[in-house]
Amino acid sequence: MNTPDSNSVNNFFLNLQDSLCRQLAECDGGAVFTEDKWQRENGGGGRSRVLKSGALFEQAGVNFSHVCGENLPPSASAHRPELAGCHYQAMGVSLVLHPQNPYVPTAHANVRFFVAEKDGCEPVWWFGGGFDLTPFYPFEEDAVHWHTVAKELCRPFGEEGYPRYKKWCDDYFYLKHRNEARGIGGLFFDDLNEPDFVQSFAFTRAVGNGFTQAYLPIVQKRRDTAYGERERQFQLYRRGRYAEFNLVWDRGTLFGLQSGGRTESILMSMPPLARWEYDYQPEENSPEAVLTRDFLIARDWV
Repeated sequence: MNTPDSNSVNNFFLNLQDSLCRQLAECDGGAVFTEDKWQRENGGGGRSRVLKSGALFEQAGVNFSHVCGENLPPSASAHRPELAGCHYQAMGVSLVLHPQNPYVPTAHANVRFFVAEKDGCEPVWWFGGGFDLTPFYPFEEDAVHWHTVAKELCRPFGEEGYPRYKKWCDDYFYLKHRNEARGIGGLFFDDLNEPDFVQSFAFTRAVGNGFTQAYLPIVQKRRDTAYGERERQFQLYRRGRYAEFNLVWDRGTLFGLQSGGRTESILMSMPPLARWEYDYQPEENSPEAVLTRDFLIARDWV
């Protein structure tokens, strides 16, 4: 089947948001998600859920949105000029997790679906998404686990999937103005519509459901690690890099802002606290130096 079923995708995304919030709140153990339901003036709406000041997460956000419109914003039509003037639907779930403990990595994931239609033409549709990890004090065994889960969830869909989407993630989550990676990557895919709708949707579901399998074991292993002011300040410094990427390079942020999305929900991904330091240089061979030297580079983990 190659006719897109938007209702099935919408229902999966709603259930995925519920599942993720339930698992993350249970893992946190000290706070719950609050919800804002919102409507977009130009069509559509969403549910924004945020957990603050928990036992584990300083801030965690899990958003669902389903927006529609008559004209695509420039960020979406720039590489597909034939879609200019189409009416469209864009829906998805995105999450960003900012733990309090610097030894627990920041994590991001999203899955999304897009369909554009013109009278008298076949609809143009695709899926996108992925997940990536941003450690501050990284451990090789955690990176291996993260990428092993990513590789295994890709395997049923072909051996070529993991290396392709792993490289795409490395290339996408890269701060060109800093000449450094945002983290250790994971999976990233976009424009997925092959071989057909059924398989593309199945892969998207595997990525959405697979995130907690990759992330929560790392959380449980690191959440009780003792830390001090040095580690906290370095975490805030690295969060500054995270903010730079989201504001300068992230296509999802640009699409949301250019399409008149809800600003509070779009910028939910920003860390609650961050800092910048002019020309910071970590002490040679320190844990902070090891992060940049050994982890913020493209490498094969599995």
